[in-house]
Amino acid sequence: MNLQQLSTFCRVISEGSMTAAAEKLNLTQPAVSQQIRALEDELEVPLLVRGVRQVKPSIQGQLLYDYAKRILFLTQQAEVAIHTFSQELAGEIRIGTTSAFGLYLVSPVVGLFLKHNTRLSLKLVYGTAEQIIAEMKKANVDMAILPDLKNEYGIEFDRYEERFVLQDEVWLVASGRDASVPETARVTDLVSRPLVTDAAMYPQFRRLLSRVLDTQKVQLRPTFESDNVGTLKRVVEAGVGWGFLPAHSIRKQVKTRRLLRILTDELRYAVNVNLYSLKSPSIQPMADTFYRAIQQQTLS
Repeated sequence: MNLQQLSTFCRVISEGSMTAAAEKLNLTQPAVSQQIRALEDELEVPLLVRGVRQVKPSIQGQLLYDYAKRILFLTQQAEVAIHTFSQELAGEIRIGTTSAFGLYLVSPVVGLFLKHNTRLSLKLVYGTAEQIIAEMKKANVDMAILPDLKNEYGIEFDRYEERFVLQDEVWLVASGRDASVPETARVTDLVSRPLVTDAAMYPQFRRLLSRVLDTQKVQLRPTFESDNVGTLKRVVEAGVGWGFLPAHSIRKQVKTRRLLRILTDELRYAVNVNLYSLKSPSIQPMADTFYRAIQQQTLS
């Protein structure tokens, strides 16, 4: 049993299938399957309950998953701690992102850097994607975590290096306490419930939604709108209505059934989220260490 196998196993559980895990890990599906089989052979227990389209952890698998996440997190802490002792990691680093990505990816790892390096100062700037892009144009941020700038906004920055962090989706969700929530919905069904709207939603998804609504001749009037995902989650959980939210911010709530995901085949959407870092010798060491830390964070 090694860290690579544990990381792959955690990815399979978090994604719900070996195929999806293979795509995220840039591996083939047989390679992922082989790692899982090796773990099962070594531990002499079945770790997964294999369905037609989805896999779930067995009782033993859930136990391993809980331990594996802790092991990987401690490994991340050790790696970051060791690298932050480096003399190269010093000075002020400015990180720009949206509140949703900040809460999910950045905030959990900030303490790891500051705890072990008194020479380092981090400045975290929250704003809309458009506001962070404006700061990038002036090189006012050293690093940024944003949805793919080229595909979403038609922008490319030669002075910033781009690295893939995760693939996000947009899910329609409703309160887990509402027993009347359907498993699937069509665009014409959206008017049947109050709609909670994310004002900071990805531009390409907004265009997709607008195009499909126009085609189906459906008019939507949001009941509640905010650019704060945390607020939107609480409003939906309270049963005010349903809404489209970025999947990365609600996976835990969906997994624990505090929120229910409703499948909407007409509005399937995915976008890459990237780390952008200034191509500067003084920034590169921090960017490399930060990237490794947030990669592990995506497994939690």
